[in-house]
Amino acid sequence: MNWIAIGDISDIPLRGARCVKTPQGKIAVFRTAENEVFAIEDHCPHKGGPLSQGIVHAKSVTCPLHNWVISLETGKALGADEGEVRTIQVLNEDGRLFIALESLMMAAE
Repeated sequence: MNWIAIGDISDIPLRGARCVKTPQGKIAVFRTAENEVFAIEDHCPHKGGPLSQGIVHAKSVTCPLHNWVISLETGKALGADEGEVRTIQVLNEDGRLFIALESLMMAAE
C-alpha cells in the first residue's frame, strides 16, 4: 500500500477536522475525543455540505447544513437518512498521519 503523509495528529483538534486537498477532491480528516482518526470525502451525500465543518461526536459527524449524521467508520448516513461518502484509509504512526493512495484512487472512480 502506498501512503501519503498528511501531517501530525496534533494538527487536528480533539473532536475536530482538517481538510486535505488531493487531485481527486477534498478529504476531511477527523480526530475523535478518543484520539481515533478517520478520513472521508468532504461532502455530505445529501446536499454536498462540508462535513469537515460539522460537529464530531463519538465516531460520527453531523453535517452543518441539514444535520445529517454520517458514520466516520463506514461513510454511511445514520438514522432514517440514506446515502454515503467514501472512506479513506488512515495510518497513525506515533502521531504522524498518512492516507492510503489506493483509497484515493478508488474514491475518484
